[in-house]
Amino acid sequence: MEQPIIIIGGGLGGLATAIHLARAGRRVLLLEKNERVGGKLNIVSECGYTFDTGPSLLTMPWVLRELFATAGAHLEDSLELIPVEPTCRYTWPDGMRFDASQTLPLLLEQIGRLDTRDVDGFLRFMAYTARIYNAVAEPFLLNPFDGLRDFATPALLRDSWKIDPLRTVDQAVRAFFHSPYLRQVFNRYATYNGSSPYRAPATFNLIAYVELAEGGWYLRGGMYTLARALVGLAQRLGVEIRTSSPVARIMVRDGAARGVVLAGGETIAASRVVVNADPRYTYEQLIPGESRIAARLARLEPSCSGFILLLGVDRIYPQLAHHNIFFAHDYPGEFAAIFDRKVPAPDPTVYVCTTAVTDPQHAPPGHSNLFVLVNAPALSPRTNWEREAAGYRDTVVRKLERMGLAGLEQHITYERIITPDDLQTRYNAIGGAIYGLASNHPFTAFLRPPLRARTLRQLYFVGGGTHPGGGIPLVLLSGRAVARRVLAD
Repeated sequence: MEQPIIIIGGGLGGLATAIHLARAGRRVLLLEKNERVGGKLNIVSECGYTFDTGPSLLTMPWVLRELFATAGAHLEDSLELIPVEPTCRYTWPDGMRFDASQTLPLLLEQIGRLDTRDVDGFLRFMAYTARIYNAVAEPFLLNPFDGLRDFATPALLRDSWKIDPLRTVDQAVRAFFHSPYLRQVFNRYATYNGSSPYRAPATFNLIAYVELAEGGWYLRGGMYTLARALVGLAQRLGVEIRTSSPVARIMVRDGAARGVVLAGGETIAASRVVVNADPRYTYEQLIPGESRIAARLARLEPSCSGFILLLGVDRIYPQLAHHNIFFAHDYPGEFAAIFDRKVPAPDPTVYVCTTAVTDPQHAPPGHSNLFVLVNAPALSPRTNWEREAAGYRDTVVRKLERMGLAGLEQHITYERIITPDDLQTRYNAIGGAIYGLASNHPFTAFLRPPLRARTLRQLYFVGGGTHPGGGIPLVLLSGRAVARRVLAD
């Protein structure tokens, strides 16, 4: 019998890879260490509350439609996409509020309310971000990519000014917007890949274009329905999926990946091995003798991590939209704490998602499910989360109370804390870094481990730790790209 292609890790990238390979007629075995697939896209259901615990917004839905079509299926037969309106509600310490509407006239009205000059600035900003997207989409986002050589095409070198790599996100945003509120809103998009707007290259303003031009979507029933749907596609194509099957080691012989050894001792031979996990973890823990690459990756700056609260609340806060941001007073100071001092910000920006606004069954009647996320530094000796988690939890809850969620502490009926330590343990994410590497340098994108390992044959990577980066559509595109690499080799 043909040896399978083994995929280590059942995140969205691993599932997408499995679907593409199985559709091409390859035998595929997917191994997931946890009890459920999905990776960071996961779910918690307790005491009548349901929480999405990973990505909470779907963008670029055409990527998902394309994946379903590849599997011979129709997206709408399995999933219901719901536009989120507003995409996000922003609130500042002084009481100012801004709704990022998906309806252009409403959005322009909201922008003009903050500063009339910024209506024109926004339209110019969108034209600018469209130029960036159009310049990088074909050579970088949508195709297999193994390094700077693949990216440095004559056309892109000629038009390199379009991607604006020498300014920061913040510097570019300031050129379009007068309102300090709007500058903060558009700077926030750098956090979508775990970076600082004051250090990440302005190229990443394309994230704003993707969300604002193509919209933000929610999946009826919760974002985890996507993982369930992809499992269904994969299994119908013949993919074997084994959960609770942690891999202890990748077998290497004659310079090539030949299979895996499970934590229980079982060995499984493979024709190829695709890793849907942190590449640094892979080189440090799964491949003996690759310490040189592990050391190189250790020198690169990780993305931020996250401090998470799951709060079941016995009341409804009518001011909450589906997605909410409660900004810090000192936004530059927040990122200086996270990336420079490597400590939790004393006054953090707080993200709150309450899916019960759209899916009432996610909380008992009259209750709310609050997924609360604060950007936190990747793990370092400067923060002991076992000792500091409870105190930082109080900091976050008190901030939400100051920002309008009156009496929150007294209304909490269910609570769970998830720290960077937990993220590292559950997802093998070194340092608890949610997005792999930070993008705080113009060349970070080219320093990510390539789809095809350079030192070992028959070994590949997929997911947020490799090309093209994190987020639902990008890891799905990563799955398509790595499948093409495998099939071409």
